[in-house]
Amino acid sequence: MPEPPLKPVLQKPPGYKDPSAPAVKPGFRPPPRKPVLPPSFHPKKRRGGCCRVCCCCFCIFFLILILLLLICGAVFYLWFDPKLPGFHVQSVRISRFNVTNKPDGTYLDAQTTTRLEVKNPNAKMTYYYGNTEVDVSVGEGGDETELGTTTVHGFTMGKQNTTSLKVETKVINKLVDDGVGTRLQARYRSKSLRVSVEARTKIGLGVAGLKIGMVGVTVKCDGIALKRLDGGDMPKCVINMLKWAQHPLILFTCMKAPQRVESLIDETILQHFVSTLDCS
Repeated sequence: MPEPPLKPVLQKPPGYKDPSAPAVKPGFRPPPRKPVLPPSFHPKKRRGGCCRVCCCCFCIFFLILILLLLICGAVFYLWFDPKLPGFHVQSVRISRFNVTNKPDGTYLDAQTTTRLEVKNPNAKMTYYYGNTEVDVSVGEGGDETELGTTTVHGFTMGKQNTTSLKVETKVINKLVDDGVGTRLQARYRSKSLRVSVEARTKIGLGVAGLKIGMVGVTVKCDGIALKRLDGGDMPKCVINMLKWAQHPLILFTCMKAPQRVESLIDETILQHFVSTLDCS
């Protein structure tokens, strides 16, 4: 039998509502679906806890290291009772001091011999000295004139030992101001001339056969009257370095610390350590 013809499907008119469909409450919207992101776009988890732990460990280690250094320094001070070396000017002899007036200026020829006494008052420590550069000058203020520079080779001072250093300097045809030359010559003849000695050296400690570091110091003996030296006086010189490092215990720390601590807290290593931490 022939099949009955199919009825055409009628389109729904605009605004048609299916009575069998569930009713939707007014104003209700289904929640939006979360977009699915590829793994490369997932946000990284914060690792602030790791950064804080590393920083705390480093700070604790640094504090413990400082505490150990302080304890070692205190034990060292109580056991060895360190004292700074002493410097005194024994004598200054000016064997030649000639001021010559020439048409082109005033010239000075001078030759000096200075003796410095160096003492080591420590009974349990030895001092090591590097090459010492010594400057000798005469006059004060604007009249101060250098009489030459010389270098004394390094030496070692034993326990409770005293050493005398001989320093010879000279200048030949040194040009000076006319007025300065005249005043210096007059003071030299009247023995009212004042002499200044400055020594720059490096000092190291020797403890129980071990040589500990070296630190640079400057020794100054300013404005010494020749009459005072002729009377047998031995003026004491001043050791100049950082004010906080003038105590023997701090001096020991300055000599010892660079060998132990500098490699641990070097700025380059510290920057590299911080750069490797991911604190994001």
